[in-house]
Amino acid sequence: MKLYVFLILSFFSMQNCAQKKVDLTKPQQQTTMEDNTHANNPYYSRTDKTKLNVSNEEWKKILAPEVYAIAREANTEYPFTGKYNDFDEVGEYYCAVCGNHLFRSTSKFASTCGWPSFFEADKDGVIYKRDSSHGMERIEVLCKRCDSHLGHVFNDGPPPTGTRYCMNSVSLDFQRDKK
Repeated sequence: MKLYVFLILSFFSMQNCAQKKVDLTKPQQQTTMEDNTHANNPYYSRTDKTKLNVSNEEWKKILAPEVYAIAREANTEYPFTGKYNDFDEVGEYYCAVCGNHLFRSTSKFASTCGWPSFFEADKDGVIYKRDSSHGMERIEVLCKRCDSHLGHVFNDGPPPTGTRYCMNSVSLDFQRDKK
């Protein structure tokens, strides 16, 4: 019975967030400031808020293939596979492409949809776009600085906002609070 319920929940969560999938059979490169993988990205900054106008051809040269596929081509990672899905550290979430601030960990919650979920975003960090792909009507969430795809937002979240930002871990960087 538990397996049946799990399969039903997985199906519905994939209907809410699913798009084209990235091949996760290959090792996934997760980028964080702590491991210095942004050294070859001249656009990555956690302080510069200047709007970027960088071509996808340029991003493709700079970003890891998994990051490029999700952030620039609006793919998505498989549910329950992302680094930040079952993650509860205290700190800040940033765009993995450009370093723009997106979320505070205090707005993260366990939605059980298979992707990291937040009930509130940094209003200066994200923008929204109507998404009618895959026979669904959704609202896509993009980084305000670099226009990278982060995920989608739905109106089935917890109080106080009632929203659920369903994000791809690959599109996020995390910085722990200093102790």
